[in-house]
Amino acid sequence: MKTGELFGGGDGGEKGRAAAPLAERMRPTSFAEFVGQESVLAPGKPLREMIARDSLQSVILWGPPGTGKTTVARLIAEATSARFVAFSAVLSGIKEIKGVMAEAEYARRQAGQRTIVFVDEIHRFNKAQQDAFLPRVEAGDIALIGATTENPSFEVNAALLSRSKVFVLEPLGTPQIVTILQRALEDNDRGLGGARLEVVDGVLDVIADHANGDARVALNTLELAAAIADTDESGEPTAATIDLELLTRALQRRTLLYDKAGSEHFNLISALHKSMRNSDPDASVYWLARMVEAGEDPLYIARRLVRFASEDVGNADPRALSLAISAKDAVHFVGMPEGNTALAQAVTYLAVAPKSNAVYVAYRDAALDAHNQVAEPVPLHLRNSPTRLMKDLDYGKGYEYAHDHAEGTTAMTCLPESLSDRQYYRPSNRGLEKANAERIAAWRKSRDRRVTHD
Repeated sequence: MKTGELFGGGDGGEKGRAAAPLAERMRPTSFAEFVGQESVLAPGKPLREMIARDSLQSVILWGPPGTGKTTVARLIAEATSARFVAFSAVLSGIKEIKGVMAEAEYARRQAGQRTIVFVDEIHRFNKAQQDAFLPRVEAGDIALIGATTENPSFEVNAALLSRSKVFVLEPLGTPQIVTILQRALEDNDRGLGGARLEVVDGVLDVIADHANGDARVALNTLELAAAIADTDESGEPTAATIDLELLTRALQRRTLLYDKAGSEHFNLISALHKSMRNSDPDASVYWLARMVEAGEDPLYIARRLVRFASEDVGNADPRALSLAISAKDAVHFVGMPEGNTALAQAVTYLAVAPKSNAVYVAYRDAALDAHNQVAEPVPLHLRNSPTRLMKDLDYGKGYEYAHDHAEGTTAMTCLPESLSDRQYYRPSNRGLEKANAERIAAWRKSRDRRVTHD
C-alpha cells in the first residue's frame, strides 16, 4: 500500500480536494501550520530533530483521536528521502505486511535505501502481525511509525515496544482548537473563507469545548454549522451568521472519549478510586459522571464501589459496605439513567467516610503467610471432636469457651505456634475503628495478664 492509498492522495486533483471534508482539507502541510504538541514537535525537540535530519528511528505516536498522529506521518512522508509505505491496521493483513517487509529488505540490500513504514491504528494488529515487523526493525531495514489511541504498554508487543520511542500526543486545548477553526474560516483555498460566514463571538469557544480536544470533531462541527446556515431563495449561500442558536442545531450530544476495554477505562476508574480515597467528594462524583455519561456499565462501577468500601473504608465505617451493596441492588432494580443517583449517593458517602485500609492489610499479610509459611496443622484445642476417636486423639482438648469468662475472651492462642506473635489486624484510630483498636488493646492486655498469672 503506497502513501497516497492511506492518506487520500492520488488523482483526485482539485475536484477531489474540494469534495473532501473540511478536516481533511485543513490538514497541515507543514510544521509551520501544525498547532499544538509543542512538547514533542517544537524546534529542537527529539522527534522534530529526527524528522529534520531525516534520521527517524522507530516511534510510537500515542494519543487520543484528532491530535495529529496521521498528520505527523504525512509530514514525515513529505520530508524523508527514504521509501515511505503506509498501512491501515483496519485494512491490511499478514500477507500485505510480509510483502512490504520483503520489499524493504530488498531495497536496503540492493539500493541501500531505508524504508519508513507507517501503521495507523497499530493496536488493531494482533501479535503475529506485529511480530512480522520485528526482524526488519532489528535489521535496520525499516523505521516503524505506529499510531495508536490505546496504551502501547498493553497493545504493542513488548519486543517491538522496546525498540521504539514512544511520543505522547496530548488532547488539544480550547485556545489551540479555536486557532484551527479561525484558520479554516479565513482560508479561501482549503477552508470556508469564500462562504462569507459571520461567526458570533464565543461560538468558536463553544465548538472547541464541545470537541473535547479533538480538532477533527471541531472542524466537522464548524462545517456542519456552515452547511445549515441561512441561504437565499435560489439556494445560494448568503452572508450567513453562525450564532449559538444555529450552533445548537448543528451540535449533537458530545461523545466523551472512552473505551470500555482500553486505557481510558482504567484511567477513569483509577481517578474515581483515588479521589474517594483522598476524601474528595467533588472530584469523586465528577469522575463517576464521566464514566456513567460515557456509557460505562453501571454494575461495573457498583462492583468497584463494593471493593472500595472494604478496602479503603473497612471497619472505620462498616455501613459503607452495606450502602455500596444497596447501590448495586438499586442500579440493578431501577436501571439507568435513574440508577445514577444511587451510584452518586454511594460515591459521595464513601468519599466522606472515615478511611482505614486495616482490613485490606490484614488479609494481605495473612495471605502472604498462608502462601509462604509452612502450613501447620490446626492446633488440637481448636479442632472439632464429633467422634470418640477424635476425642481420644485429644481433638478439642484445652479449648476454653469465651462466653464462660467475664471479659468474653481467654488467654488461649488461636494461631499456629510459629505465628503466635502475628498481629494482622491493626485498626486505625479513625471512625468506628478507633473503638476496635481500644477493645483489642484491652483484650491483649487481659490475655497477657492471665498468661503471666498462670
